[in-house]
Amino acid sequence: MRLIRLASIVLAAAIAGCAGTLPREPGAPAAAAFELEGRIAVRAGERAFSSQFRWQQSAVRDDVWLLAPLGQTIAHLEGTADGAVLTTAEQRRYRAGSIEALSESALGWALPVELLRFWVLGEPAPGPADPVERTAAGRIALLGQQGWRVRFSYNDGAARPSRLELGREGAEIRLVVDTLRVQP
Repeated sequence: MRLIRLASIVLAAAIAGCAGTLPREPGAPAAAAFELEGRIAVRAGERAFSSQFRWQQSAVRDDVWLLAPLGQTIAHLEGTADGAVLTTAEQRRYRAGSIEALSESALGWALPVELLRFWVLGEPAPGPADPVERTAAGRIALLGQQGWRVRFSYNDGAARPSRLELGREGAEIRLVVDTLRVQP
């Protein structure tokens, strides 16, 4: 009897945990939850930016920190199904419908987290992708998706990319992945 009660509690908790997930295309797979630490460099028009980068991604929330060399927060972006908030080091807050729209309006360059959450795992995001080129080991080497062209680089034998180079008209983003911890 205790086993049945425990199983019911676990099932109820799992169902409740699914209630607030971020929207995605019907039938599209969910990206894994993860924590990523690395570096980002951006060139958008005449602007250039680089910083350390930290990202916590779950089914219900994205938290992205852009950090100075000694670890101070330059900007914190939070994204949920309700929209996105950017908080600057000076505690100014900006809002938009998504992290991508918010980063483009507030920082001058778009950070496509809805797509990146798949790309950092070495997978295409749901939806059409053209072209898709693969390495001899079957990993994605080059991908075109939703106007972005993404080049993937891997450390020897790694299943997930250690570097992504994103480009689209007027913008280039290089993301170096130092640590990626995928949640079970």
